[in-house]
Amino acid sequence: MPTAPRLFSAIIALLVTVACSPSVATTPTTAPAAPPTSAPAAAAPTAAPKPAVTPPPPGPTAAAKPAAVAPVSGEIVVFAASSLTDVFQDMATAFQQANPNARLTFNFGASTQLATQLGQGARADVFASADQTQMDNARKAGAVGGQDRVFARNRLVLITPRDNPARISAIKDLANPGVKFVTAATGVPIGQYTLHMLDKASTDPTYGADFKSKVVANTVSQEDNVRQVVSKVQLGEADAAVVYSTDATPQVRDQLQIIQVPDPLQTLATYPIAVAEGNNAAGGEAFVGYVLGLQGQATLAKWGFLPPTQGAAAARRLAA
Repeated sequence: MPTAPRLFSAIIALLVTVACSPSVATTPTTAPAAPPTSAPAAAAPTAAPKPAVTPPPPGPTAAAKPAAVAPVSGEIVVFAASSLTDVFQDMATAFQQANPNARLTFNFGASTQLATQLGQGARADVFASADQTQMDNARKAGAVGGQDRVFARNRLVLITPRDNPARISAIKDLANPGVKFVTAATGVPIGQYTLHMLDKASTDPTYGADFKSKVVANTVSQEDNVRQVVSKVQLGEADAAVVYSTDATPQVRDQLQIIQVPDPLQTLATYPIAVAEGNNAAGGEAFVGYVLGLQGQATLAKWGFLPPTQGAAAARRLAA
């Protein structure tokens, strides 16, 4: 019976082999699975690009908005052409409401006189001229430091007293014998514009080459500024004058006849404005900005002034 123990040992060995084989078989299947499960975990860096698509901080957007203009204070001295008297006084009301601690002080007169005063040492924070020549003169004298900009234009018109004793109906009648013509002194912008108009007429056969000389011979007075010219006609001391259209103000319009100057003879007056070398630079800049801004331009239009450019006129119509 020696074979029985050997058979029994073989059976035991076989059972041990079978029992151990499953654990060995599973080892290859679990080992390859480990890398895939760890790979998705490493995919977390895909979240990193998110900050790149995040909207930028609001700081730059807020900075793009214009800052509120702080009110100015103190006296602001404005030297301005006499033809700006009514419109600037009208502007002063709204400007001073926005700047309750500021006080506008106006000096109105002929631009030539104002430029001369500035050149002689008079102090102003703003200079508004009725032509570029006087602005340039003030700058040459060192009285204007800021850049000048045209803020308005104006047309020329012919005025007569309401009863029109000389029976003037057109520019050509200014050369008629006996007409009492009044204008401004040499160098005053309205006087210069008038002479330019007469020069144009003298090159037109309709008026004749001697037209200017005839009108000059009919001149009975040369006034210091355009408002004095208007007053002479209004009072009947002269038969006719050439003035700015805005000088036929509501206060005097019913005492005058207004005759339009034909376009071929028309010369548009231009009005530059600049900050002058005064004592209140901030106040001067504020008033110049107001005149050039929407409110100032609307007030100028209300008083009959033309905008600085045709483009500005179109923009104002679109904004209305």
